[in-house]
Amino acid sequence: MTATQSLAILAMAILMVAPVWPQTSSSVPAISTESSPDQWAYSFNISGYIVPHDRSYASPTFAADRGRVHFGARYNYEDKETGSLWVGYNFSAGEKLALEVTPMIGGVLGNTTGVAPGYKASVGWKRVELSTEGEYVFDMKDRTGSFFYSWMELSYSPLEWCRAGLVAQRTKAYHTDLDIQRGVLIGFSHKSMDFTTYIFNAGWTDPTVVLSLGLSF
Repeated sequence: MTATQSLAILAMAILMVAPVWPQTSSSVPAISTESSPDQWAYSFNISGYIVPHDRSYASPTFAADRGRVHFGARYNYEDKETGSLWVGYNFSAGEKLALEVTPMIGGVLGNTTGVAPGYKASVGWKRVELSTEGEYVFDMKDRTGSFFYSWMELSYSPLEWCRAGLVAQRTKAYHTDLDIQRGVLIGFSHKSMDFTTYIFNAGWTDPTVVLSLGLSF
């Protein structure tokens, strides 16, 4: 079985069970994003990329936060067979209009090697959220390989357990005819788990599908 077939089967399986999630999630209180400065908060995400005319692959990421301090690790993000380690500082402000910003600095090693200043940020108001992250990798092997990566989502949650919206990204991990890829997203959540499907470039070129499974603990 190919990687593309495996990822497609995973997507179908999760989408089939998604409609039953609200039957249990409606009675579950929302998870608080606030934690004691002495407590660690962890998150893990794995995204499967189904890329037309190219090798499909998975990109795992991990984050650990304690108060203002942020640590992160990524693989197959800046490039295939490339890892990165990050440290950052968390800022937050507002309640009704909630803003979170994390400036970061990272080291990249693998097929691409370099230093990368970056950021994560989000702003939420009622059921609408805008989130973005980006980094500029200064390639130490080849200056012409330096590149700005970015990911941005705008989503609306009609219910607590689901969201839909728009997404855009700029990446060098795989190649398409578009410098900035645009698409749509639909996501489902239950307790500390969420699953989101992204479809990029439909209508412009052969679509790329990204299946993202995240856990927080």
